[in-house]
Formats: sequence, structure tokens, C-alpha cells
Amino acid sequence: MDIVCQKHPATGRRGMVVTNHPLASAAGAEMLAGGGNAVDAAIAAFFALTVVEPMMTGPLGGGTAHLRLADGNHTVIDGMSTVPGAARPDMFRPVAAAGPDMLLTEGRENAVGAASVAVPGNLIAWCETLERFGTVSLDDVLQPAIRFAAQGFRVTPYLSECIGGDPVVTADLARDKGMAARFLPDGVPLKPGDRLVQGETAETLRLIGREGARALTEGAIGAALAECIAARGGVLSAADLAEYRTVQRAPVRGTYRGWEIVGPPPPSSAGVHIVQMLNILEGYDLAASGFGTTRTLHLLAEVLKIAFADRAVATADPAFVEVPVGRLTSKDYADERRAQIDLAAAQSWSAGVPATQSAYTTHLTVADAEGNVVASTQTINSLFGARILVPGIGLIPNNYMSNYDPNPGRVQSIAPGKRVSTSMAPMMALREGRVCAALGLPGGLRIFGSAMQALINLIDHRMPLQQAVEAPRLWTQGHKVEVEPAFEAEAIAGLRALGHDVLRVPHVGGGMCAIGFWDDDTLTGSACWRADGTAIGIGGGLARPGVRFWPDQVDPAKVAP
Repeated sequence: MDIVCQKHPATGRRGMVVTNHPLASAAGAEMLAGGGNAVDAAIAAFFALTVVEPMMTGPLGGGTAHLRLADGNHTVIDGMSTVPGAARPDMFRPVAAAGPDMLLTEGRENAVGAASVAVPGNLIAWCETLERFGTVSLDDVLQPAIRFAAQGFRVTPYLSECIGGDPVVTADLARDKGMAARFLPDGVPLKPGDRLVQGETAETLRLIGREGARALTEGAIGAALAECIAARGGVLSAADLAEYRTVQRAPVRGTYRGWEIVGPPPPSSAGVHIVQMLNILEGYDLAASGFGTTRTLHLLAEVLKIAFADRAVATADPAFVEVPVGRLTSKDYADERRAQIDLAAAQSWSAGVPATQSAYTTHLTVADAEGNVVASTQTINSLFGARILVPGIGLIPNNYMSNYDPNPGRVQSIAPGKRVSTSMAPMMALREGRVCAALGLPGGLRIFGSAMQALINLIDHRMPLQQAVEAPRLWTQGHKVEVEPAFEAEAIAGLRALGHDVLRVPHVGGGMCAIGFWDDDTLTGSACWRADGTAIGIGGGLARPGVRFWPDQVDPAKVAP
């Protein structure tokens, strides 16, 4: 099928920044242009996204960063949120014990309001990552974000739609005084082109520039957050903030048709289950099957169902659960699962590993000329997080408690200190030790399946990077098979004939941000149509050594060398 791209890639040799907002990309590019590295650019972009994409991320959220350093080493910085110390496994009343509604609770208490707030990791992780791997001061990387907050920026149609497009979201925002004042002035959602000024947020960012993460762990930001949560019936405390720690982890690695696939380990499910799915698919000739055909889509749906069946019982915080990473990512296990796939019929799948006892996000990808690469996914979890604004600091806290199983006694059940399991997929693909592609996207449970499909688009279908990120996607976790509108009707009819319950949806997952690396050191940046994604490449450079300015009245031939 023909894939028509709606955006154009950017190229450059001195650096590339791809984020889901043009101003955030500009903030990162500002760091690279000033001599900073990819880490400087990434952290500057995330602080900018706090301001210009406030529905998606912020310092009071959590995230996962995959770094490829200039020396060739990979590391993953886990800044995911954790369960507050006073939380209990039975603190919420679940609506259902199984099925797609198993995480829902009565009154949406785990999703909206103070009780939904988990211990945030973003600010601590951003500051630590910058200090360890960056070259620019925290105050300097904050300047673009402070500027956007203090002076304001134009609201995009995407942000406007997030505020007013869903009546449930709009009503939630209207119930909080601070959120209503910011996003629903005079009771009306901000319109595209309106200027959004966030003076209180600007002052908070300036405070962070002076005090760093201490402003949250032992300072005014943490005090304001803890006071707000306590007053509204939540369990997050100042002690939780002071005790939070990031975790540095080794990535998960696998191979696929001669490529090395590198991604984040548990509690992220992405690295494990992307490798698992690719291992299974390696036994089929997807290039011969073709993109978007019934056979290819059927195989994608089946491996996604297998992965989600295993994920439900096995993938969680490794500090609480022994995750069978070796088994899940082995070629032998893939052979076993592949042998069970019926090419002529859809199936229901159960886990193939023993049960272990115990959608709104943003992503950026950045590379510099020295070989540093950052693929990082960060979030406040749902759209506008807990949908409250903390008075005095102008920040929106996460609602990560909605990601834990409210039914006690399960692998994802609530336990004090447990890190939330995530689908974040900051992935890199290498050939002979050299990074060829780095990518990721927002989208909740739909993230790692979408990242896997982009890798297949590059490797099997040999698509250019822009096509690979914009190509239509499929997703399922075992119930309905969601497909984007661009897939051809004949292929979808074929899926239904195989027994799949197909649902056409406007989009699967969010805006992917990707960078391709070429042998001549050219970088290609691509962002897809599913968000305000923008790629900015850095070319040119400083003057060649020895070049001097000659005034018109001076004859260079008469000047001594």
C-alpha cells in the first residue's frame, strides 16, 4: 500500500532534536547551537515541554531515559513514579476484577484528584542526568522554558483539542480552580492562537534553576505539593519526596535479522516484549508478506496478544517481582510461541510463563555530533495528570496510581515504594555496534507495539524513516484489534474473516520522534502526524580556524602573518 507522509524530515550533521512541540525542539536546538550536548538539549526540551505541552509531562511526573553515550555505552535512567509510603493495596474500590476495566475504580479516585498522585521522579531524574552527563548549567537549560512561561506562547490546535475535545476532561479541569483559570478562562477552553502565559510556573522554574531538585525533595516546591495533596485527601507526603531515588539500569538487548535491538528493562515492559515479539516474527518473511496485508496484520495482532498475556503476569518492578527476562527474550521461547500461532485463525492467548507472586505521554529523541544519543519518554500519565494545579507553584502532578492494579495480591498491585510498570519504549537499533535508528513515542499501553512496528517498517519493509514513523499502526492486547484508517479495506476484511474483532480508530498511540544515522554522519529527524512533533537539525558550524575579519581599508597582502 502507498504511504503518504504528512510531514517532512529534517537533516543535519551537528545535531538533531525531535520533540512533540516546535518550541521544545527549538529549546533543545538552542542548547546544541550554543555548544551543549544531546543531554543538555534533552533536558532543556523537557522543561520547555512542561510549559508548552502541559497536558503531557512535567517535573511532577515520571519517565524513562535511554542514553547512548559517545563512548558507546548504553544506560537507562529510571525516573518512574513510586507508590507513596502510606498507600495500601486495598485503598481503592475496583470496578472489575478482570478484563479491560480491571484498573478502573469507583469514583475514578485512582485517576483524578489527590489520591491518584504517586511520588514524582521527573525533576530529580532530569537534574541528576544533566549533572552527570550534560555540559550546561541547570539554570541555562531552564531559560527557554522560563521564557515561554513568562512571555507566553500560542496555543496549538492540538493543545486546544486536549482541553476542550473530551467533555469528561473539560469537566474535570473545570472542577479545579487553578486548572480552570489556566485552561478555561471565563469557562471557555483556550482556542488555537490564544496566548497562554504561566507566570507562576515561570517563578517555579526560576526556583529550580537556583536550588535544583532540592526545591522538591526538601524545599518550597515539595512543601506546596505535600500540603496540597494532604488537604485534598491524598497519601503523598513530604517524606516520600525526600526518600525518592532514581535507578540506573542496564538495557535489554536482543537481535533481529542481524540488527541489535536495545531498549529499557523492567519495570518498563518495552525492551523485554519488543525483543520477544521480534523473536517470534523473525520466523516469518514479513518483507514477502508486505506492509499492511492481512497476513502481516494477523501476525502483528497475534504477537501483541502473546506479549500482553505474558506482560500481565510477569513484568513489573524488579525490586518486588522476579521478572523472567532471560526466558521472555530467548529465541527458544519464541520458537515455542511461534509454533502455537495459527495462520488461518485468530486466537485467545494465555501467559506462557508462570504468574509471578508478590496514553498520555511525550517523547523526544536527540543526537549530537559527538555521538551522544538520548531517547526519552516522560509523562504525568493521563491527559493533564491528576487534573489539579498545585497552588503556589503552578505545576500539574501525575495520576500514576491509576496504573496499579487496585485488586490486591497481583503482580501490579499497590505496595509502598513500588515503581509503576510502564510501556515506555525509548528504543535504539544498531548494526555492527553503530546506532542506526533511535525512536520512541507517547501512547500508554499502545507504545511498545507501535515502536515495534516502526522497527519492522525500517528493517523488513525498508521504509525511509519518515514513512516508518507515519505509517498506519495496529494494536491489541487481546480484545478488539484497533487499526488506523489508512489500512486498506481488503486487508481489514481479511482480518475479520480470520476471526479478529476489528475496530477502526483515528490513531493508535501518539506522535513518534525518531532519528536516523547515516554512514556519512548525516542525521535525519522525523516526527509523525499524530502530535505537534517537529524535527530541527543543526548544520553549518563555527568558522574555520585562521579566518579573520579584514576591514575594507586594510590590504591583507600588506599585513604580516
